[in-house]
Amino acid sequence: MRGVRPWAAAVPLFAVLAVLLAGCGIRATEVPTDFGPAPSRVPCSLSDVPGPSAPNVAAQTSAGVPVQVFLLCASQLVTVDRAVRVPDGTAEAQRRVLVAQGLLDELARTPAASETAAGYTTDVRGGMSVRGPGPKDPEDALRLSTTPDDLASYALAQIVCTFSDSAAAEGDGHVVLGGPDTDPLRRYACTPEVRSRPGAQVPPSSGVDGS
Repeated sequence: MRGVRPWAAAVPLFAVLAVLLAGCGIRATEVPTDFGPAPSRVPCSLSDVPGPSAPNVAAQTSAGVPVQVFLLCASQLVTVDRAVRVPDGTAEAQRRVLVAQGLLDELARTPAASETAAGYTTDVRGGMSVRGPGPKDPEDALRLSTTPDDLASYALAQIVCTFSDSAAAEGDGHVVLGGPDTDPLRRYACTPEVRSRPGAQVPPSSGVDGS
């Protein structure tokens, strides 16, 4: 009797194993793979959010002045586009106050759904107002209805950086702010450290002569 070749005997055994594995829901030829976790959304990236990435700024600017405000995201200050309404022909001094009030209102507004999904928040509360300089104040001063020292560090950083980079101030990274009435004025600066660590770095300031 001729001997059975080894490979011929292995064929039925392989077939039996394949049937058994299939019965357990496992493919005999399946190779385990590990590609790591799925990529996560980049914080503060509006391009990763489905749908409109931001409020319709184009529609806003048709009836207002384009501006930028600083919101909080990933514990930093990040700019977003907005628009504020300023009537044509407004005198420069009044224009500054209107822009400042519009910026305050935008800072206090709840971020759009897409911005919230990307991690944007604001620490500025609604109901705050701003007016121009008092009789003895320098002409570039702005007075808030809340004393700056009474604001949370995040809110103060948002306001200082938003104002100092806008038509509400000189646009040189500084803004003169004070509270109501005769509260002392101070010149605040929006520095890279404030923008990167608004919760830990208070906007540096210096006194203003005559206040």
